[in-house]
This record gives sequence, structure tokens and C-alpha cells, in this order.
Amino acid sequence: MKTIHHILLIVTLAASITASGSEAKCRQIAQSEYPSDARMQDFVFNKQIAAYRYMTTTATDRDARAIALQEYPEDFSMQKFTYDKQLSAKNYMAQVTDREVKGIALQEYPSDFSMQKFTYDKQLAAKAYMGTVQDRDVKGIALREYPTDYSMQKFTYDKQLSAKTYMNAQANNANKQAAIREYPGDYSMQKFTYDRGLR
Repeated sequence: MKTIHHILLIVTLAASITASGSEAKCRQIAQSEYPSDARMQDFVFNKQIAAYRYMTTTATDRDARAIALQEYPEDFSMQKFTYDKQLSAKNYMAQVTDREVKGIALQEYPSDFSMQKFTYDKQLAAKAYMGTVQDRDVKGIALREYPTDYSMQKFTYDKQLSAKTYMNAQANNANKQAAIREYPGDYSMQKFTYDRGLR
């Protein structure tokens, strides 16, 4: 039967083997990045070993940690960077207030907090923008094309409004009338058709 002393000795030995293996890995990363620069090797080694210790002691959030390890299994420094970024985004997403926009972000990126945050912010800004636009006709086109995506609504609105302005500025000739008849509800395609007819 193993004594407590023996068990502690085994645990300590295992931790020592893991740590020495990680130090060797950190040294290997440093040497591969700067094969002929000892000073930079030391810099990278110290950065990697600090990140390794951070990831094994401080990084306690399972979700953010899993993403970091999956993205950078061979780079402790990038693991730390990714962990911090993902954890910050996870905390951010837990605080957001627009449930509809949050739903869009979660649906697009169910397992990436950083991309959820990016998508949430982009969609929220586009939603606010769409609430201020003036041309109801063009807004209707954008809403019909992308009823559940504010970012694409904004993109479509801007594109269609620009095309509508362009078409209104053209002389009322046969080429213009043909483009309008072909695409009565799509200013962007009217512009494309009109320009093609001028070639």
C-alpha cells in the first residue's frame, strides 16, 4: 500500500516531467522562430513559459480555454492571447441587452465568443442605422431581401439607394426604360442593365 509520502512524490514527479516537457517545447518554439538570434530566443522562451504557466494556473474558464487550445495547440503565447480575448468576449456577450441581435450572433457563431461579439456589434450598429434611413421604397427592398440580417440590410440599402440616385440622374431614354421594365423593383440591377446597354 502506497503511503501519502509516496503519492505526493509521484504527483510531484509527474508535475516535474510535465513542466520540463513544456520548457523544452517553449525552447523549441523560440529556436524555430529565431534560429540564429539567441537574444530573441530568450525573449520568446520567457514569453512562452509565462504563457504556459498562465494557461495551467490562471486560465480557469473551460469554454474559453477549450477554444484557445483548439486554435493553438502548439503555441502557449497564442493560447493565452486567444483565451483572454475569448473570455473578455464571453463576459461581454453575457451583458448585452438586445436579445434579437444576440440571437443572430449566437446562431452564426455558437462556439466562438470573439466572433459573437464582433457580429453582435456589427448587427447592432446596422440595426440602429436601418432605424434612421429615409427612403421607404429602398428600405423595403432591403427588408425583403434580408429580413433577419441587419448588416446585410444596411449593405443592400446603401447599394440600392446609390443605384436609385444614379438611375434618377440618367436621361429618360429607351435604354433606361428597358432597364426599368426588366427590373422594376431592383435599382441595383436597373443600373447594371442600363450600364451594360451603353457599351
